[in-house]
Amino acid sequence: MKRSKRAAKNRRNIYTRKCPVEVGNEYEVDITDMTPMGTGMGRIKDFLILIENTKLGDHVNVIITKTELLNAEAEIIT
Repeated sequence: MKRSKRAAKNRRNIYTRKCPVEVGNEYEVDITDMTPMGTGMGRIKDFLILIENTKLGDHVNVIITKTELLNAEAEIIT
């Protein structure tokens, strides 16, 4: 089965968007959800940020430690 060129183009655009955060930069994040493993989830410009050792509703200052295509990992700054 042949796929249309438009469908292929749309799939590529999902993964080519620029990451709005950079490793080493500091940000303020509100924890809005939790993963099943207990990691806090927040967003910066609709980009998912995963933060260990947080609770739902926390407002934390974080530093980005790792970025991937669809999310980033961060640590809390004390």
